[in-house]
Amino acid sequence: LQAMSDNEQEWLALRPQEPSPSQCCGSGCKPCIYDVYEKELAQWERARAMQDKSLLMGKKEQSNNSELNPDTFTAFSVSSVEQLTEDTYQYKFELPGNSSLQLSLGQHIVLRGVVNGLEVQRAYTPISPGNAEGYFEVLIKCYEAGLMSQYIKTWKRGDVVFWRGPFGGFPYQPNKHGELLMLASGTGLAPMIPILQSIADDEEDETFVTLVGCFPTFDKIYLKPLLQDLARYWNIRIFYVLSQETSLEKLPWSYRENTYTGRLNEDLTKTIINSCRRKPFVLICGSSAFNEDMSRYLKAAGIEENSCFVF
Repeated sequence: LQAMSDNEQEWLALRPQEPSPSQCCGSGCKPCIYDVYEKELAQWERARAMQDKSLLMGKKEQSNNSELNPDTFTAFSVSSVEQLTEDTYQYKFELPGNSSLQLSLGQHIVLRGVVNGLEVQRAYTPISPGNAEGYFEVLIKCYEAGLMSQYIKTWKRGDVVFWRGPFGGFPYQPNKHGELLMLASGTGLAPMIPILQSIADDEEDETFVTLVGCFPTFDKIYLKPLLQDLARYWNIRIFYVLSQETSLEKLPWSYRENTYTGRLNEDLTKTIINSCRRKPFVLICGSSAFNEDMSRYLKAAGIEENSCFVF
């Protein structure tokens, strides 16, 4: 009987741990961390029924072969850290040789961090092109009280960080939409960048793009040089909406005619939609409050739900 209970205890020790809510990034990943858990639990139950521990050997918690994988976390090392604004950073990660993440446009990856013994997971969209070789880059805003932010703020060059994915994405096809209207707030800019770059890089792609970037102040606009560069293309327009600026007088000349002060409200959204050269398909990315407001304004402007995609 004693042996039986020892054996039972051994099996119980091998039972996969159910994820805590903090481990789910809430982005609707497939597989979600709960799906991975269900799969591992079924594997454990099968192995236990057959009293065969070797059936658990296939269970990989994390891998070091630097191939991104939706089921398991893979180690990547930080190659550079660049502070963009007081609370936003651009992190560059190394990929072995000339390999690339092979992401589709707007796909996100999930980061795992451990803070005070608590595992946390969050989704981020790389801003580097999906086929960038030897590296990928992520734009991250750190929050004072954010659990994951506390972990991210400790990163320095050479640190190893675990990611899994890719997930989601917007199934972009060149020339499918006459015009894309991108409504982005803060780091919601991230999934828009690879799509903008791919349109700019493809001479055959004649899609018009209007990007509206919402930021508190001029100083807090991310990636200005890149955005200014993209705005030079014949088919790309970029507007800025600065909620905490009261006048445009302090702004450089080159920004004044395409910048609005205050918030992106229903009237301004209508004005921008009316200035689009073709009927737009709308991409939205920001906080949940921002996304809800935008969906409401678009509805009021007569844009149907099937002409919108929310990241």
